Amino acid sequence: MPLTPSPEIDSPSARIEDRIVYAALCGRIAPGERLGEKDLAEIFGVSRTLVREAMMRLQARGIVQVSSRRGWFVIEPTEEEARHTLDARRALEVGMLVTLGKVDAPTIQALRAHVQAEQAAIEKNDRAERSYLLGHFHVCLAETLGSPVLAALLQDLTTRTVLIAALYQSSHDACESSAEHELIIDALEAGDVPEAARLMDTHLRHVENALNERHVRSRLKNLKSALSHPD
Repeated sequence: MPLTPSPEIDSPSARIEDRIVYAALCGRIAPGERLGEKDLAEIFGVSRTLVREAMMRLQARGIVQVSSRRGWFVIEPTEEEARHTLDARRALEVGMLVTLGKVDAPTIQALRAHVQAEQAAIEKNDRAERSYLLGHFHVCLAETLGSPVLAALLQDLTTRTVLIAALYQSSHDACESSAEHELIIDALEAGDVPEAARLMDTHLRHVENALNERHVRSRLKNLKSALSHPD
C-alpha cells in the first residue's frame, strides 16, 4: 500500500520523496542512514538536482538532515525529540476526534479494511508491511474523516515515530496496537466520539510508555555492562 502523491505534486522529485517516506514507514531505512545524492540519482534514474529537491523537502518535513561532513542522512531522534513528536501527535489526533461529528458507514468500512490488513500482516509476520500499516492507520483515519491537512501532518509525524521506535526498540506489541485501533473504530461506529478520543489518547500513551520502558531497560543494561567485573 505505497503512498500516492497528489496529482499536483506528482513529479520525479516528489516520487523520490514518497518512496523514501514509504521505506521509512516500513522500517526499511534506519535512523542515521546516509542518503547519498549520487546513489539516489542512480537508483531513481534522475539528476542529482531532482534528488536534492526531494531531500530539501524531506528536511523541511523533519525526516532527513544535512551536514557538511555526512551529506544527507535520516534523522536520529533524541529521547526529548521523541517525546515532543508523540505530544504533537496526541494533540492533533485527540483534537481531531474531539471535534468530529457523526462518522458514516463507508468511512467505518474503510477503517476496518485497514485494520484487517494490519492483522493479516501480523499473522504473516511481515514486519515491513506491519510497520507501515500500523503507522499509516493514523493517516488513513485523518484521510477518511476528511482532514487532508491533518493527514499530511500525521504522515510526517508517524514516519518520525517509526524511526523513533527503530532507534529505541519500542516493545509495544503489534497485536495490542492493532486491537486498540479496532476499539477506536468501534467507538466511532457507536457514535461515541468522546470515547474514541479517550481511546486514542490511551493508545498513544501506551506507545510512549513502551518506548520509555525500553529506553530505561536499555540504559540499565548498559550500566550493568559498564560496571561488571572484567573477565
